Amino acid sequence: MSFDRLIKKIIETKNPTVVGLDPLIDYVPDFIKNECFMKDGQSLEAAAKAIFKFNKAIIDEIYDVVPAIKPQAAYYEMLGWRGVKVLEKTIRYAQSKGMFVMTDGKRNDIGATMTAYATAHLGSTAIGENFIEAFGADALTVNGYLGTDGIAPLLEICEKKDKGIFVLVKTSNKSSGELQDQKIDGTPIYAVMGDMCEKWGSEQIGEYGYSSVGAVVGATYPEQLTELRQRLPHTFFLVPGYGAQGGGADGLKGAFDANGLGAIINSSRAVMCAYKKEGCDEREFAKAARREVLRMRDDITSVINK
Repeated sequence: MSFDRLIKKIIETKNPTVVGLDPLIDYVPDFIKNECFMKDGQSLEAAAKAIFKFNKAIIDEIYDVVPAIKPQAAYYEMLGWRGVKVLEKTIRYAQSKGMFVMTDGKRNDIGATMTAYATAHLGSTAIGENFIEAFGADALTVNGYLGTDGIAPLLEICEKKDKGIFVLVKTSNKSSGELQDQKIDGTPIYAVMGDMCEKWGSEQIGEYGYSSVGAVVGATYPEQLTELRQRLPHTFFLVPGYGAQGGGADGLKGAFDANGLGAIINSSRAVMCAYKKEGCDEREFAKAARREVLRMRDDITSVINK
């Protein structure tokens, strides 16, 4: 199973974290931007090249201590086809370094359209007699609020291609409770969605007891995080909201099982912009990212079972 590969990487690196590579051009150090602007002007082409150099340098510094990256598709789509190409190149490069890659796309639709999304991000596209992976990520975030019609096409590809999905369950944003905390027959909608994740993944359970259907559960709601870990024993968690959004290590303990597994914690801006927070030479941005990754690892592992 896909998440078996991720868990093995977590065990190998002793690090249950993922770096969100969600780069704005403003995050890129001036020396990289200026070099690209000199060649291609202040253009989408230059911005795309600068962002790939930025991503590549960070990956080179962290791949041995972090099991995974999570590029958010929107930040690449801002740059049109050039940015989408950088997304594909970033995925390939991280995987060449042995990293697990989860694309944060939050895709959802039904029928043939959802099959197309699943094929694009996780599967292979038929071109004549060839089958070619367009993006080739290991996992994809998805929205489950169209129900099983929107998830079934993904499950088929997860099984055939050894991929995983993370379904939005209890998200980290402030207004998530407007819908997700509402109740159906006394049960919060986020718990209903979590139960559906357990059902959807019930036929794809891996060696660590987790299925190919994971859940996005925010660090900003530690009580619900703990509740859902107990409620969803076969559902692996992707946990956003640590760091920049205010989630702390103490509130994360409940995300993990008795073996210290079952979840991976995301941090994006705090890693990408670590050099700005440190105030170090901008040419040290990748090393600053590594320092932040190690600080984050030690902070989180200090509160969970080994």
